[in-house]
Amino acid sequence: MAESAGLQFVSSLAFEAMQKVDVGRLASLSDPELRLLLPCLVRMALCAPADQSQSWAQDKKLILRLLSGVEAVNSIVALLSVDFHALEQDARKEQQLRHKAGGSNGESILVSQLQHGLTLEFEHSDPLRRLRLTLSELLAIMNKVVDSNGEFFLKSSELFESPVYLDEVADVLCILQAELPSLLPIVDVAEALLHVRNGYWFLCLLVANVPDSFNEVCRGLIKNGERQDEESVGGRRRTEALRQLCQMNPSQALNIRAMVGEECHLPGLGVALTLDYKPDKADEAVSPLVSYVSGLLLGTNSKVRTWFSLFIRNGQQRKRESSSVLWQMRRQLLLELVAILPRSRSTHVPNDGNMEEVSSGYSGLREEHVVKASALLRLYCALMGIAGLRPTDEEAEQLLQLMTSRPPATPAGVRFVSLSFCKLLAFPTLVSTPEQEQLMVMWLSWMIKEEEYFESAAGVSASFGEMLLLVAMYFHSNQLSSIIELVCSTLGMKIAIKPSSLSKMKTIFTQEIFTEQVVTAHAVRVAVTNSLSANITGFLPIHCIYQLLRSRAFTKHKVSIKDWIYRQLCETTTPIHTQLFPLIDAYINSILTPASKANPEATNQPITEQEILNVFQSSTGTGEGSRGGRQCYSITTQLLILYYILSYEENLLASTKQLALMQRKPKSYSAALMDQIPIKYLVTQAQGLQQELGGLHSSLLKLLATNYPHLCLVEDWVCEEEVTGTLPLLRRMMLPSNTCRYTQSQLHQAFQKLPSSSPRLMRILEHLTLLSPGDLISYSEALTASMALLLGPAVPRRILQTLNKLWMGLNTVMPRRLWVMTVNALQPSAKLLGQQQYTQNDLMVDPLIVLRCDQQVYRCPPLMDIVLHMLNGYLLASKAYLHCHLKETADFDRQSQTVSNLGVPGQPETPEVTREELKNALLSAQDSAAVQILLEVCLPTSKEQQQLGASTQSLLNSIRSPLPGKSKKGSLGPRARGIVENTEPEGGLLSDLREVQCLICCLLHQMFIADPNIAKLVHFQGYPQALLPLTVAGIPSIHICLDFIPELLAQPQLEKQIFAIQLLSYLCTQYALPKSLSVARLAISVMGTLLTVLTRAKRFSFFMPILPCLVSFCQAFPPLYDDVAGLLVQVGQVCASDVATKARDIDPLIARLQYLKEKPQGAAAPGGDFSKLTLPQRIAEEHGGADPDVQLCYCVEATFMDIISSTLHGL
Repeated sequence: MAESAGLQFVSSLAFEAMQKVDVGRLASLSDPELRLLLPCLVRMALCAPADQSQSWAQDKKLILRLLSGVEAVNSIVALLSVDFHALEQDARKEQQLRHKAGGSNGESILVSQLQHGLTLEFEHSDPLRRLRLTLSELLAIMNKVVDSNGEFFLKSSELFESPVYLDEVADVLCILQAELPSLLPIVDVAEALLHVRNGYWFLCLLVANVPDSFNEVCRGLIKNGERQDEESVGGRRRTEALRQLCQMNPSQALNIRAMVGEECHLPGLGVALTLDYKPDKADEAVSPLVSYVSGLLLGTNSKVRTWFSLFIRNGQQRKRESSSVLWQMRRQLLLELVAILPRSRSTHVPNDGNMEEVSSGYSGLREEHVVKASALLRLYCALMGIAGLRPTDEEAEQLLQLMTSRPPATPAGVRFVSLSFCKLLAFPTLVSTPEQEQLMVMWLSWMIKEEEYFESAAGVSASFGEMLLLVAMYFHSNQLSSIIELVCSTLGMKIAIKPSSLSKMKTIFTQEIFTEQVVTAHAVRVAVTNSLSANITGFLPIHCIYQLLRSRAFTKHKVSIKDWIYRQLCETTTPIHTQLFPLIDAYINSILTPASKANPEATNQPITEQEILNVFQSSTGTGEGSRGGRQCYSITTQLLILYYILSYEENLLASTKQLALMQRKPKSYSAALMDQIPIKYLVTQAQGLQQELGGLHSSLLKLLATNYPHLCLVEDWVCEEEVTGTLPLLRRMMLPSNTCRYTQSQLHQAFQKLPSSSPRLMRILEHLTLLSPGDLISYSEALTASMALLLGPAVPRRILQTLNKLWMGLNTVMPRRLWVMTVNALQPSAKLLGQQQYTQNDLMVDPLIVLRCDQQVYRCPPLMDIVLHMLNGYLLASKAYLHCHLKETADFDRQSQTVSNLGVPGQPETPEVTREELKNALLSAQDSAAVQILLEVCLPTSKEQQQLGASTQSLLNSIRSPLPGKSKKGSLGPRARGIVENTEPEGGLLSDLREVQCLICCLLHQMFIADPNIAKLVHFQGYPQALLPLTVAGIPSIHICLDFIPELLAQPQLEKQIFAIQLLSYLCTQYALPKSLSVARLAISVMGTLLTVLTRAKRFSFFMPILPCLVSFCQAFPPLYDDVAGLLVQVGQVCASDVATKARDIDPLIARLQYLKEKPQGAAAPGGDFSKLTLPQRIAEEHGGADPDVQLCYCVEATFMDIISSTLHGL
């Protein structure tokens, strides 16, 4: 500044020499330069050094030689000779005195009464007094700084302003700070020097004589600085002081600039240091100023961005000054902008510039300037959009000239054009005159003409042509907010753009450059993006097509877009581009929904079945490779096409009502096509690529759960973990690469030669278990076709189990095709001879075909497991098939019926609920039929009954003693029953029948949980009573029957009531719950009621099978004994009354029943023979052909005996 003009500052070379103690370089300094460094050099020469090396001794001699010829050294030596300890004590006493006096300049301990001015006193004083004078003045300034509370002041000090004694005062100041560092911290001294004239000079000398304190002083000055330095005199002085320090030590300038950003203080200093910075090797791409300001405004630190934006806004409010750092920055940026403009464009040179006008012919933007031009454009966007910079007319004119220049066809050139275009949209006020508007239109026309050439020449996928199309589409659909998002995204910054400011650009685009028809026709001709993935950023053709699909421009102008979308889907790879999903959804919507009601045929065409088949022709899931030179499509393409098909079918079903109203019925993809697509294999592949595929895997699962529930079975997912988990992977890794590979013919021959080829077949199958499910696909036909050969008696169980494992592995990749082959292979031999082959559609229409297999399968657990898996899947598939069929036909049939019924009075419309009820009834009948067939399979055959003995054991028999199911032929006593239960027949629980029963019970358990109505329907239909022990013990979810047994008891048919009571007796024993107790009470009450209304014949047929159930009630719930005893006595009395009419003597029996009811303990006297309890039973057997009432009476007595014996046995 002006106050320091003419003063000699420390040069950067001198400071570096001091920092490094380079004595040789110090010796080369001139006398004026050396004079500034004398305080430090004299102290180095006189003070005892810590370095005792020989080299330093030589350097010290050289320093002494340098100082020997300088006269001022003597005065500095004299200064160092005083008693600084006494001086420090006096200084501290003066500080205390001033503190007590409140900082007033009263009596001084350091300096007595001055006779003359401070300058004259300094001139005539000895070294000690000079030190005292300077110290007193400096402490006074430091105290005033502390008391000022941050308010800047400029103290007039004669001592620091006299040009004659500046050198001597500087010497004293440096010696004082060096000798009294605790009293005079260098940061506080530096802060005080800012408040006196010539403070910058003194500060630089002080730091130069203590070079190690440079960073400490700078950080302290920045920390204590103002947030906006150009707002105050103090801020400007602080900035200038730090600027002088950095000129003295330019190597630290960038570090000081970084401190400015960290503290968010002195923004002008950061800009000034950048303007002063002269790098050793200039970066031709981007200047330091552009990089620095762009980093502040476009960085991630919002605090820094706000701080610097405020600097820009405040700087504009002041009158333009050449000394203002902001205007210096703007001037420099403008010079850089003009320097890179094409010469024919730079027709306007800055006012105070010295550039010549060159009126040469037009030339485009030079290639080496493109990157710099892009950086300048982004910087001006940030300055105008974030910091609120208002460009001058000069700046606006040059910016427009740069934006409308034509770069070379390089990737950087494409980027520059995109930035220029977005800047025009963001700041349309740059175009203010008709000439400028015409210039912009010409430039936009050039963009349209050259975009294809730029894309091909630059070798980039994302050109500015797509952005032009996209903006045009947004303007046509009035989506101004989307344009603003596009602009901000391209520029890489958030700018506040008013939608109203785009009105002029909208008019130009929609009326002069891009009409909607031009946009649509142009978009179809745009080439698809090769290998489209998320790695390709920017605005691509897919963005344009998506917006045109949303606005229905293609259907409106009858432009076919199907081929373009199909080609783009075929040109995709991972990681998947996020715009593909919205594109497919918008395309499907444009196929199904017309653009307007007035023109219902205005829709796009769907992808043809042949095009879809071409994509899957080489898929692994079909077991075929690419043939005949046919293109092999990527897994990404196949997954996207699968997503398109499933989503299309889903939306077609959801839109049937609207389509029916418009009398439109778009074509659905055929079942034959779906059968050829390896859906499960593709979904399995997508599961392993979830990170690359985004949300595609979850979207496919959602669509499969709706349309293909049989491909989403939980047990399949569990099996997949076993097939694709860590252990199978390790086993496959251990498989040698040169291992023997078996062919399909070898596998087929091994099956044909069973059972003699069992060892060889086992080796082949064990080898196949090491292969991945995808590699097993080629063996699927050989494995399934030979399944029937495994039903022979001599086939080892291990072969069957290994085949089951291989089948489950194949089921994870090709379930639908595998199921069809398996069903056809397991047909009975008679059907196989007839060459009857079922199709996928046959099995979905009638899932029970699965159970029409060879009867031997029912006693082969590994194959039965496969059959049950297929049955469960086809039952679910049938539900989905019927739901889709109903949805497809219901709305159209109803619409046609409504049309046909017009004008026909009294014609009732078939309610929609009827169709739904019929479908549900069909499904219920289907499920219940499957359950009934499976229950029938659980019954032992006559041969098995002979092997197991006369009494078939069940799961429940092993956990309960009473056997109510055998009461028809007499109830055995506990001992007799114990003998039967302990004699387990050969085979026991390890029989094939028992294993099949367990598999069936597991499936029924799942079916009952999935739909409790199936359990209700099956039990209302009833099944053999011999199966009750099995179902109650083997199906955990059967306890839900307790909910509807009261309803079953209310049925008018005695058979259902008997079945309900028998079922309840087993449930009470298995689930002794409060709910079971209440239902048992109800059953006893119903039995008592029926006793009073049934005829004699029905009474016998009702009570004979259910009397043994009362034993189970009492065993499960002893509190029911009184109710049961009362019922038994009542039954005996009714029967006895009928017998009495026939002159039979039945009174002793009635007396015994009353006695058993009142004193049951008396029936079992101590020491009595237990066999006496069975006497009534034997009497009943002797009268087997006698009167039914007599038989019933004796059965009642036998039931009493069983209840009493079971109670005693339980005790």
